Amino acid sequence: MRPLEYGEPVILWETGRGRTFLLTLTPGEVFHSHRGIIRHDDVAGKPEGSEVLSSTGHPFVAFRPRVADRMMKVRRQTQIVYPKDAGWLVLALDLFPGARVVEMGTGSGAFTILLAQLVGPTGKVYTFDRRPDFLYNALQNLKKLGYAERVEAQILEAGQPFPVSDVDAVFLDLPTPWEAIPPAREALAPGRPVALLVPTAEQLKQAVKALAENGFVWIEAVEILERKMLVREREGVRPLERMVGFTGYLVSARKALLPRIEEAAISFPEEEPGGLEE
Repeated sequence: MRPLEYGEPVILWETGRGRTFLLTLTPGEVFHSHRGIIRHDDVAGKPEGSEVLSSTGHPFVAFRPRVADRMMKVRRQTQIVYPKDAGWLVLALDLFPGARVVEMGTGSGAFTILLAQLVGPTGKVYTFDRRPDFLYNALQNLKKLGYAERVEAQILEAGQPFPVSDVDAVFLDLPTPWEAIPPAREALAPGRPVALLVPTAEQLKQAVKALAENGFVWIEAVEILERKMLVREREGVRPLERMVGFTGYLVSARKALLPRIEEAAISFPEEEPGGLEE
């Protein structure tokens, strides 16, 4: 296992509180915290997972950040896609190394980071937003992580055609996703998936209707709640008081090649399945 090197991002995990701090190792730089300072030179060259003491003697542990850590630590100008939702979305999008994927609604670029990692150096993420300041910030976040070459960014209004075709997946994260559904269909290769993140029930209803009217089938909608558990030897095990509750409705669908799509094509499970449907 190669040691932690200058120029790469490192996340410091605070022993006790569990707080994390993301930094890029730079010769001569110093990280300032409420627990004292940590010199970058004292971290570089150590194996990943090593303990590092601050100037006050408090222990931290140095790791390479996971993609979820990178997503949560971006410089934000917008709400981001949370890891609990991101996992479901990327499975719905069926991403793979070398895939070409469209993202409408770049925001701060947190989900773009995950897309770029999954498509790999041979794939491409085409990301679009109507706000140039959002795109600039997102590209800066991507550049810090070395993913900028995997991403092409462009200003685009919802409803305008995407300048690519036969892509493997489309992700829509915008207030009016129904406007981008017809262009999404045109950009997608036959049979390939689209996924949406929508914040309200009325938007969900209108988006699902637009999917069905534009030749998408196998439409599914879910919400995901995440609650961590507090595990202690003496006090026992209980849920934490705080949780990551509702963050949006998640929708997936597939592009079908049918002469006419009836409203009856919209189908949802009558009961929550216990596992994958056979």
